[in-house]
Amino acid sequence: MENRRLVFRVHAIQRMFERGIGVRDVRMVLESGVTIESYPHDDPYPSRLVLGRVDSRPIHVVAADDPEGATTMVITVYEPDAARWDASFRRRADS
Repeated sequence: MENRRLVFRVHAIQRMFERGIGVRDVRMVLESGVTIESYPHDDPYPSRLVLGRVDSRPIHVVAADDPEGATTMVITVYEPDAARWDASFRRRADS
């Protein structure tokens, strides 16, 4: 992950700004977090939902990796809502 270039979609940048989540936080989640959902059929690249923690704050990052390049597209970033996720923030509450 350290050698991958991050490309942020406009939506991700907007959400990061709204939620006080920085580029360093996103990189930390992608480097040390756990993939909790995979979306192998997403287009143009397969994507995944990654859960990580920055300090004690849980953060979800949806990202897609370009398999032919050294680029990860950051699609969105958010702090999961405890009403919609279980206590571990790994499973949706309605699942």
